[in-house]
Amino acid sequence: MSTAPPDLSQAPEQRIAQLEEELRKLRKINATLIDRVERSSDLSHSAFSMFERAITLEQLVRDRTRALEQAMGELATVNAKLAQAHATAEAAQIRLRDAIESINEGFALFDAEDRLVLYNEAYTGFWPEVAELLPENPTFHEIISLVAQQRRPASALSAPDRWVSDRLARHAVASGGHVQALSDGRWIQINELRTSEGGIVGIYTDITEAKAEDARARARDLAEQNLALQALLDNLVEGVCMFDADRRLTAWNGALQRLLGLAGDASTALGQHADLVRFCTQNLAMDGADVLAWRTEAEGTVRNRLCQVGERIWEVRTTATALGGMVVGFLDVTEPTTARQMLQDTAETLERRVAERTTELTALNRRLASEVTERRAIEAQLLEAKTAAEMANRSKTSFLAAASHDLLQPLNAARLFIAALTERRLALPTRALVNQASTSLNSVEDLLETLFEISRLDAGAITPNLTDVNLAALLATLQTEFAPSARAAGLTFTVAAEPVWVRSDARLLRRILQNLVSNAIRYTASGQVRVSTDCPAPGQVRISVADTGPGIPHDQQERIFEEFRRLDHSHRIPGKGLGLAIVRRATAMLQHSLELTSDTGAGACFAVTVPLGESQADTAPVPAKPTRDRAIQGRRILVIDNETQIQLGMETLLTGWGCQVLVAGSGPAAIDRLGADAPDVIIADFHLDHAETGDQAVHDVRASLGRSVPAIIISADRSEELKERLSGQKLPLLGKPVKPAQLRALLQTMMH
Repeated sequence: MSTAPPDLSQAPEQRIAQLEEELRKLRKINATLIDRVERSSDLSHSAFSMFERAITLEQLVRDRTRALEQAMGELATVNAKLAQAHATAEAAQIRLRDAIESINEGFALFDAEDRLVLYNEAYTGFWPEVAELLPENPTFHEIISLVAQQRRPASALSAPDRWVSDRLARHAVASGGHVQALSDGRWIQINELRTSEGGIVGIYTDITEAKAEDARARARDLAEQNLALQALLDNLVEGVCMFDADRRLTAWNGALQRLLGLAGDASTALGQHADLVRFCTQNLAMDGADVLAWRTEAEGTVRNRLCQVGERIWEVRTTATALGGMVVGFLDVTEPTTARQMLQDTAETLERRVAERTTELTALNRRLASEVTERRAIEAQLLEAKTAAEMANRSKTSFLAAASHDLLQPLNAARLFIAALTERRLALPTRALVNQASTSLNSVEDLLETLFEISRLDAGAITPNLTDVNLAALLATLQTEFAPSARAAGLTFTVAAEPVWVRSDARLLRRILQNLVSNAIRYTASGQVRVSTDCPAPGQVRISVADTGPGIPHDQQERIFEEFRRLDHSHRIPGKGLGLAIVRRATAMLQHSLELTSDTGAGACFAVTVPLGESQADTAPVPAKPTRDRAIQGRRILVIDNETQIQLGMETLLTGWGCQVLVAGSGPAAIDRLGADAPDVIIADFHLDHAETGDQAVHDVRASLGRSVPAIIISADRSEELKERLSGQKLPLLGKPVKPAQLRALLQTMMH
């Protein structure tokens, strides 16, 4: 007989049972064999046969014994593992129980059959009456039934069966939390979730303190609302009182007490709505007191009526509230009503007078008809005079623009002669006279330049060329330009500019800021002049020029922008009073806002606001390196000008610089004088005789020589059209009157 080996894949309990059954069978077989051997008395068998049988039995016993020993070893191993698993499970269970006992919230775990399998003491603290059921693993239904019988939840005090059914329904869903009020005043929040095995885990949190704090907060809010309502009522001109649904007085204001003449607390005399009706009817003898009758919201929300109270007129308004109460308002309208009656009487009187005046006006209209005809004739004359004035203004502007060349020609010649004199060695008294003459010429040039600029602005001859301008670079050039004059005047001159780009006309914006900075330095005796930038609004940049000068009175702040207008205390300071006039015209043309902030003795701040531009690559030309004067010495220069004085002045100036000078009045005359010898540079006036222009003369000379000779054009014309025309031909332009230093620098650059 053989036995199958134990199946190790079976559960420990099944394997132990199988081994015990095998052991029992082996013991029974062993006992039977021994018994048969001992009782055997059959001598008919031979000794050899009995020996063979004994050997067989012995072998069989040994096999069974080894199998039994192996089974006992496996049983011991399984028992050890089972004991270890039992110890691990017991330790895990202890740790789990310690963990759930350590939390403050109540914890309860129900299995798939909805029986309580795990809980903590905090849970029994909420339901102490269920402690006797806990050892029997009660169902959730048994627990809440006992809780409802003990009237533990507040909702179970009146209808325990309904509470049990509602609680079972929430427990079956187990998808969130809800709040329960207990009969002892506590509040608990219950959160239930279903486990993966089909059970339910519940967390019970005591939120009594949070509920109490919430109630206190609501009480504070309600008290604050009551205070706010009372403050609102007390600030009303209208007397107001409020009754609840039981017709009891709940609120009133001081205006009501003053209007009704109540000396003490209003609740004493008007505790009920009937008291108010009786007081108004008997004490005040109010006419129309039926407006105070109690109404519900269904009968209408608001009712108004004017009531007579002695010699006074009150407007009484009653309003039914949504909660069944009523609000009553009293307003003394005696004065408005009396005024309204007076206005009505006045209107009737005026209507009568209007009727009378209508008759008079009918006759007057007939006379006015003839006067209208005369007025129209006068208006026609005024329009004609206005047109003539506008034409005269345009003629003046056109005259100034057209006369600029003729006005600047002698000035240009004088400037050349003065410059030639300054190059020579002169006695000190003579040099002083020359310097004074040069200063006078500078004043005349500035005045003419300003007048021409104003005339061009008025005539609309300047068209803004809006581009993106590097504001920091522009202000840096102004700092370099005005720092010496500020230093000479003993002033601190600072420029604080943000690295931004603005959208404007670079030339006009520079002219605006030059005039503002120049004025600030000129009229500030001590202190500082500061140029700064800021962003008052998105997309805008404000450029401010502030000084510590004498300031500008408020009544003079508009007049200073007029031509030749200067303040009384500034007449001894050099200036023409035209700079701010140009600033206002230029900012208006560019649509840049201009602001002035100043007061007497507080300095002045001029601010120009320009739109923000887009940053561009830096394309500023690299300044040329200075060259020595010998770069132009010995050079042949051809001067083409139709004015003899200009020819002589230019020849004197250039000869003083060591140049060889040829002069001519036109292009053909220049070609005759040159022959085949080419000059190094051509200097030509733009406006020549017989409608010839300087660029034409340069073109003719270059064509006759067969080479491109460097050339410079000089003109008093500052129009953009001329600049574009010469720029296309790559001919540099110098404005009249010519500044010798500028001409010399340009010649050095071209000769280098």
